[in-house]
Parts: sequence; C-alpha cells; structure tokens
Amino acid sequence: MRNASEDDPYLWLEDISGEAALAWVAERNAETAGAVTADDGFGPLKARLREVLDASDRIPYTVRRGAYLYNFWRDAGHVRGLWRRTTLESYRQDEPDWEVLLDVDALAEAEGEKWVWDGANVRRPDFDRALVRLSRDGGDAVVVREFDLGTREFVADGFRLPEAKTRIGWAGPDTVLVGTDLGPDSLTDSGYPRTVRRWRRGTPVEASELVYEGERADVAAWGYRDSTPGFEREFVGRSPDFFRSETHLLRPDGTRVRIDVPDDADAYAHRQYLIVTLKSPWLGQPTGSLLAFGFDAFLAGDRTPEVLFTPDARTALAGHTWTRNHLILETMRDVSTRIEVLTPAAEGGWTREPLVGVPELSAVSVVDTDPDESDEYFLDVSGFLQPSTLHLGRIGAGTEVLKQAPHRFDTTGLTVGQHFATSADGTRVPYFVIGPDRTTTPGPGPALLYGYGGFEVSLTPSYAAVTGRAWLERGGTYVIANIRGGGEYGPDWHQAALGAERPRAFEDFAAVAKDLVARGITTPAMLGAKGGSNGGLLMGAMLTRHPELFGAIVAQVPLLDMTRFHKLLAGASWIAEYGDPDDPADRPHLAAISPYHLLAADRPYPPVLLMTSTRDDRVHPGHARKTAARLRELGHRVLFYENTGGGHAGAGDNEQAAHNSALVHTYLWQQLAAPGSPTVPGPLTASPSAVPAAPSGTGL
Repeated sequence: MRNASEDDPYLWLEDISGEAALAWVAERNAETAGAVTADDGFGPLKARLREVLDASDRIPYTVRRGAYLYNFWRDAGHVRGLWRRTTLESYRQDEPDWEVLLDVDALAEAEGEKWVWDGANVRRPDFDRALVRLSRDGGDAVVVREFDLGTREFVADGFRLPEAKTRIGWAGPDTVLVGTDLGPDSLTDSGYPRTVRRWRRGTPVEASELVYEGERADVAAWGYRDSTPGFEREFVGRSPDFFRSETHLLRPDGTRVRIDVPDDADAYAHRQYLIVTLKSPWLGQPTGSLLAFGFDAFLAGDRTPEVLFTPDARTALAGHTWTRNHLILETMRDVSTRIEVLTPAAEGGWTREPLVGVPELSAVSVVDTDPDESDEYFLDVSGFLQPSTLHLGRIGAGTEVLKQAPHRFDTTGLTVGQHFATSADGTRVPYFVIGPDRTTTPGPGPALLYGYGGFEVSLTPSYAAVTGRAWLERGGTYVIANIRGGGEYGPDWHQAALGAERPRAFEDFAAVAKDLVARGITTPAMLGAKGGSNGGLLMGAMLTRHPELFGAIVAQVPLLDMTRFHKLLAGASWIAEYGDPDDPADRPHLAAISPYHLLAADRPYPPVLLMTSTRDDRVHPGHARKTAARLRELGHRVLFYENTGGGHAGAGDNEQAAHNSALVHTYLWQQLAAPGSPTVPGPLTASPSAVPAAPSGTGL
C-alpha cells in the first residue's frame, strides 16, 4: 500500500490543460482506440445506440409554464438541441406543432462555441422572459443571458453574466436574486456563490445590493423568490455542507427570520404551509418523516405538525409534488413505487387515497404539475422491460395516455427479478436482475453489476434502451445493486455508509456480486462492474478490496484520490459525505478507502477501463488520470479514455454519448464473454404487434 503522505509523482496530471498532461491523455486515448474502438463490433454497436438516442419517436417530455408546454430536444439533425414549446392541444397529436424558441446548434455555429443547454428560468406570472443558462462543452459553470420569448431573441441590454457556477432567479419584472463570481471572497471554497445580491435591470451586477452572505467554508449561499400569487415571499440561506442548510424568510425591510427546523432537514414554504422532510428525529417523529405546519403559525412558535408520511423498515419517501389543491406522495417499498394523493380537509387533517395502480418492479414518477392553476399531473410509467407511457391526469377526473414510447430492444426470453443479498454485517441488500430466463437458458453467463451508493441517490427501475441494445440483446445479464449510501430506504440507509462507515457500501456491493455467483447467474470471470462519479469510487474499492470477484471493471468520471479530493474543483462540497482529509480524525479512514493509494504491484487485478472528461469541472479528471498512470506503472491491465468535452456527464451530445456507451459495452464484452459469443447484437426483431398496449391510468 502506498503511504498517503508520500509525495505524489503524478500530480502533474492534475494540470487539466497542461501540455504534458494532454499529450499523455492523447497517447492513452490512442491505445484505447486501438484496443476497443477498432473492434469489429464497435462501429455497428455505436450506430445502433446513436439510433436510440436520436430516435424521432421518443417521448418529448415537457414542463408547463402558463399556457405552453416547454421541451428541449436533440436528434440527428439537432445535435446541440432545440428549446421549443407547444400547447397541450397540439401536444396530444402524434406530431405536435412546435414553436422553436432557441436553436442551440445555430447559436453555437454563429458564436464559435460548443454550447450545451443547461436550462432556463421563465419569468412569472406573464412567462414572457427567461434567464437562459448555457455551458461551454458541458461543464457545470454557465453563462446566463436574458431571452425574450415573444421575439425569440436574447435581450440586448438584458441580464447577462459571464461563465461561473451562477445561481440566479427572478425577483420581479426587472430584478433578480443572484449569486455569482464577482472576484475575491464572492465564492466558497467549493467554488459556488457565497453571496446573494439583488440585481436591478440597467445597473452593473458589481453594484448590486448585498442581501445575504454565507461563510467561505460553506458549500454555497442561495436566495429565491416564491412567486405564488397571494403568497409572494423571498428566502435566503446557506448550506454549511452538502446535507445541512439554514433558511431565512427575507422580509421587505431587509430583516431576516430563520425557519427554525433542524439544519439537516429539508424545508420549504408552499402557500399557507411549511413542509419539512426529516433526516433525523424531531418533535417525536422519526427520520424520513414528512411533516406539514401552518407557515404563519410556525413562525409564531407553533410546533404541532401534521404528519403526512412516516417510514417503516421497508418503506421510504421517494418524493412529493403539489397540484393546485392536492399533494401527490411518492413512496418506495423495497424499491418499488407507490403513489397516493393527500388532500387537506376543511375541518383539519389530510385525507389520502391511491392515485393509480402501479405495476410491480416498475418506476412511476410525476413528471410535471401545474400547482398555481389546476390539479393536472403528467405521470410517467416504465419498467426494465416496459417502455415509458406518459399519462395526463386530473385528480378526481381520470387519466388519458398522451404518449407511448416504442420498444427499442428485443425482450424475448428476458425476465426481471428482485433478490436480496446478505452483507457482511447481516444487512439485507436488495438488487434487481434483468436478463435471460434461467429456466430456459440455464448456466452462468456474462453479467454487468451497476451501483452507486452515495448522497442518498436511489436506483429505481426504468427502461434503459441503450443497456438493452448494448448488453441484454446479446445475452448479457444486467444487475442493479441498491446498496447503502443510497436513499432506497430513506435517510438511515444513506447515513449508514457516511464517513468512516463508507466500507459498508463496498461490503454490500461485494455481497451482491457473491450472491450472483451463488445463484448460478454468472461467475467471477464473467462478472463485470460499472459505476460513475461516487460510483467510480465504488469501482475503485472493488478493484482494490475485492479483485477476485470480477472479470473487468469500468469506472466513469471517478473519484479515486480520497486524500486530495477536497482540493480539486467542487471536492470540498463532499466533505460531509466522506470526511475531511485535513482533519486528523478523518484522515486515517479516508486513506484506508482511497483506491489510488491502495494500488499494489503484487495483487492480481482484473482489467480496468477508466473514463473521464477534460471539461468535468465537478470531479477532477486527475482522479482517473493518476490512477491509470499508477496502474500502468505497477504493470496492471488498464485502458484510459478522456473525452475532451461533455462535463461531468461525460458527453455533451448524442454522438459523444453513443461513443462512450459503445466503448464501455464493447470493452466489457471483450473481457467477459465466453469464446464464440456474438460481438455484435442483432437488429431489433420485435414487430410493432409485439409492443404491449399502454396501461390505463432530479451531488456527484
């Protein structure tokens, strides 16, 4: 094991755009191209994946803003995308009449920039202007420009900001609340805004009124205006770390009133309510509960909650969304979704009833609602082998199917199952298996195990056409592990793997790998593992702690140097998840889970593919670069690929996304498939008649 205190001989690879570092990257990319992209199966697979990503019959998901439904769309003819809108009446048609607001491809060509769309904040209540965010080649930092939705042009003398990790939102027709890079002391150590300012039209942002400031050690400060008619309010706050925050009501005279909830709770105002999600026990209610208070009564000192949800050992809160008169509650029971409608009663209390029947092992999510005007909701229903169906519903008035996505891969002979592995400390860990029916296709085969295990992120069932074409169609089995560190069983499931307890997530993943072999689904030689970002740390842990369990490992935009992560880009914002390398109490456990420092010459590692992006301004590409260099130095089998763009997503357009996915799956098939297995999956064979009828009814 390397001593974490030793000088790092590969620090020069942290120079993101350094000439020597980029030359090294080019050499490694060429090696990977020769080994993987030159494979006979790579080109055909990439073409089939690009076909999926560019398909014109994808569901164009929308958000309602006033009378219009807005959508951002990419396809083969619009690589960087179109921001567009239509009416609900037109959206019901197979071919809606879209009004194009902004053509990002045309803008990129005109300005000579590789612009990537990052969203827009539309001004209420008239929905006539927008604050458009554009990223250079996919990074987290954005430029901001005011856009006129009537003329479909940028406002010449409007709000405009240069590249930064800006937070901005409307606070009136001619005012915004903004946090951005204004020079020294305007950013936190994590690179996010430390101040909130009221910026008025026609004045320099540097001269804008300071309304709030956080500490330099905070993750970020923030401010926003709630524009709900009749409940207009402004809030400011700070996030001392990734999981704690404090929120203040900003009064018109500039004074502040703190919303006195636990600092690890999520709290926000909605109309007359204060809604609080607990991450620790409070007021006699357990972790993971959802509470409602009267907003004014709470400020006056009343701490009597209406309990909207209480978790149990198998059920956790997945999310909630408001319509005009109701609250739609999404919960998970053993990672399968349940949905209820909660309605405040005139005499006090809340009533509840199921919203719609939900298929087992499926994902159901509320895509959008119109909380100001109506009780409509857009509901997406999908499953591992079930393409999405988009429903439009109105609470109390039934639903209609708006859109049905077609099958993208052949599901013949495929099944879905859920199993539970037993981790080292006895914890039951759920996982999903999607692959050949073992009753008709006996014996082990190639399998790919995916995991994340951090930041309370839940991995739920969904239809993944790229995985279907790249892996399932050719006979592979795909497995998703719901390990601790995620949110599948609420905050306790996440907190069980925080800080020095991070190895529990690693043990959970290893337990799933062993269980797959014990069930005869695969063998260690045919089992691959894949994860990205925090999941890349998980892959590094599998490589260094359990190399005997895997035949190949892929880590994408990974976090691997746990002794320096806080010094690189946004790394300081993750200290609450992992610990502080500068704290003597945390340094030992961080060194003990740092894959970069645990690599050794005398251990037999499986082959590894490390992937990153030069433009990733969240997880520094140096993590992957240095680890690849160290593995090479020690004589191990490693390939490295760095996309020059794409940001933390690794890809800024469908071409890059198809390339990356084809690279991953071609590499894994090379390493894991038995001799004689097909290298190129066949074309989709399911006929249109095979598509089942549609059912009725948003770290690291």
